[in-house]
Amino acid sequence: MVESLKAVKYIDSAHFAVPHGQRAIELVGGKESAIAQVARTIVGKTYQLTFAVGDASNSCEGSMIVEAFAGRDTLKVPYESKGKGGYKRAVLKFVATTTRTRIMFLSTYYHMRSDDFASLCGPVVDDVKLLSVRRPRRLV
Repeated sequence: MVESLKAVKYIDSAHFAVPHGQRAIELVGGKESAIAQVARTIVGKTYQLTFAVGDASNSCEGSMIVEAFAGRDTLKVPYESKGKGGYKRAVLKFVATTTRTRIMFLSTYYHMRSDDFASLCGPVVDDVKLLSVRRPRRLV
């Protein structure tokens, strides 16, 4: 679900660079544009949220940061965009504290296209997976 009043772009691989598959989401409104989903989880179980962060090859250049939230845990993923496509993967491990965990993504900053200073753009989020971890390593 879209969690904001600002725009979130649904992009396809025919017109933009998409990290995986045919479609992705571009977060174009800074912290005011966010996507979220509530997932069923088991209290005390460890989960791994994996996703890709990149740019849509639409002349959106600069330092981008995507913030990922899973319940009370958060991860900031920096991405240096050259505006020509590309992506990097990120992983957020967390332990569920409730039977339903809210997963949310947002962009920290506003961005403008380098070839059109009237058009907002932003980081692309794609290939999101939430998996349960069977035997998590214990940290000493």
